Amino acid sequence: MDEKLKVYDEKMTKTISNLNSELASIRAGRANPHVLDKLTVEYYGASTPLQQVANVSVPEARMIQIQPWEKSLLKEIERAILMSDVGINPTNDGSTIRLIFPELTEERRKELVKDVKKKGEAAKIAVRNIRRDGNEALKKLKGSEISEDGIKDLEEALQKITDKYIAEVDKAVEVKSEEVLTV
Repeated sequence: MDEKLKVYDEKMTKTISNLNSELASIRAGRANPHVLDKLTVEYYGASTPLQQVANVSVPEARMIQIQPWEKSLLKEIERAILMSDVGINPTNDGSTIRLIFPELTEERRKELVKDVKKKGEAAKIAVRNIRRDGNEALKKLKGSEISEDGIKDLEEALQKITDKYIAEVDKAVEVKSEEVLTV
């Protein structure tokens, strides 16, 4: 691959990994500890990720168990969960917090699929914007050391890279939609 296109390929790769992490945070009936990835807890005056102050495990298919390393953090963790967009009320038994995921209704599943598709569309737009930036940068090279045919070849290569990443986005969205819709 041409050095001039490598930058755009890396940016598109980052877009895909960002999409995958966003899709991982969407719950699909089963308990997935990644729904808590963006959760931060106030710990000695600093905002700290939940995974750094507690042990997060999945003892059953529809339950997440959070066991803080300091019992004094139970209230803070509970408050963080209630204030987040997880949408589940935590159960505190004095030493651990349990999140029990209810079965998703058909209506909720369809809403989640719409959300998945929206995130996929946003990723496609990001990939296309990267392609546009690349094409603009290539057009600025017109009067320099590269011929017009060379620029055309680079634009075509950039389009092929874009098509590859758009197909990856479509596949990721398809897989996640299937996962959400399976009962």
